[in-house]
Amino acid sequence: MTDGDTIRLGNLGSVRLIGIDTPEVYGGVECFGQEASRFARRLLPLGTRVRYRVGVEERDGYGRLLAYRVMVEEGYAQPLTIPPNVQFADVFRAAARAARRARLGLWRSCGAAA
Repeated sequence: MTDGDTIRLGNLGSVRLIGIDTPEVYGGVECFGQEASRFARRLLPLGTRVRYRVGVEERDGYGRLLAYRVMVEEGYAQPLTIPPNVQFADVFRAAARAARRARLGLWRSCGAAA
């Protein structure tokens, strides 16, 4: 796990979770970044077997494999839609609206304007 939206999967290497953007923990640390990273580690502890789905584009500009994972429902990420990887954009937006209304995670800690 490198941060809340980038993980390492065995021989695949660095994997960017498509459709979400968590607060940063490297460089300029952002509000709720450490919490989002800890939540992702709890979801996917070292050694966890995962199934994944690759996006339309296999890798991003940093060479990370692109895969889907929902963290927005608990307020640990916001939607981030970058075409052509838009398959779950509506699901992520709806989950983010619900988390924001319920003031979950970063919406509680960083305010509704985060």
